[in-house]
Amino acid sequence: MLSAVSIARAAMVAAFMSASLAGASAQATAPGATAGQLTLIVGFAPGGSADSIARVVGGRLGEKTGRKIVVENRPGAGANIAARAVIGAAPDGATLLVTTAALAINETLYRNKGFSASESLLPIAVVATSPEVFAIHPGSPAKTLKEFVELNRNGEIVFGTAGIGTSSHIAGEYFFKVIAKTPAKHVPFRGGPDATNAGVGGHIPMVISSLSGFAPQVASGQLRGLGIAFESRSPVIKDVPTFAESGYAGFSLGSWVGFFAPKGVPAADIAAMNKELDAISREPAIVERLRAIGFDPRHGDVADTVAFMKREYDQWGTMVRELNLSME
Repeated sequence: MLSAVSIARAAMVAAFMSASLAGASAQATAPGATAGQLTLIVGFAPGGSADSIARVVGGRLGEKTGRKIVVENRPGAGANIAARAVIGAAPDGATLLVTTAALAINETLYRNKGFSASESLLPIAVVATSPEVFAIHPGSPAKTLKEFVELNRNGEIVFGTAGIGTSSHIAGEYFFKVIAKTPAKHVPFRGGPDATNAGVGGHIPMVISSLSGFAPQVASGQLRGLGIAFESRSPVIKDVPTFAESGYAGFSLGSWVGFFAPKGVPAADIAAMNKELDAISREPAIVERLRAIGFDPRHGDVADTVAFMKREYDQWGTMVRELNLSME
């Protein structure tokens, strides 16, 4: 039987998707609007965070520019299939990639993916971010992250995430093995909901996810949040301290959703799309929708977005190499 929180979460996502789909099919008719179709290729299945944000932000982009927005889902290979499709698209600005931190992680994690994202994709805008959160069952005796580490230091810490090679997987491995310097075992689940349910049911000591993955469960107390990997606390789970507050300064990372174009799209077109997307991410209605699913809007011009992506490639690459992780 679904809990009240699960029902509320389902209603929230349904409302978000309804608004997203409505927006994705809308077109403006203002004079001078840009004509033509804009295809957004998403590296994940329908209904996920990247897909939802692509539809609601893309739909609003269509309303403002008069372009027909088509969202095309191409999940698989850690979103590499979608990235490869956009890299091979004509550099006319008519095909964009919508993806997550997986893009930066895969740059180092996958040895033979056949392309370099940092060399072949142009960052347009990163419109939303969602920090990693470490959470445990409320029945655990640990009340803080340091307590959890010390209580389990003599054994092996076990944590679950949505899968291998995700931002949450790498965050957990790096935190325990490199920062806390304690043995840890990763248990990958088939998806975020399975990992969250295992944590809520007490079947696994800890579950790690971006805030967007289990915000309702942490906010309601079904899971006890021990730390949020962000510079400041989240208004969604304001009782959960940052890692810095927990004694682990400098541990700040999470997932995000961004828009990218194939190399060769003119700089003027990239700047124009960035301006539109940045304005959309500031609209109160969009901000409200993003925060409802555990994301914070992110703003910045093209230069800022390029700098952000350089830091992401460097940070995730350093962690992947230090942990000696790789995938084919």
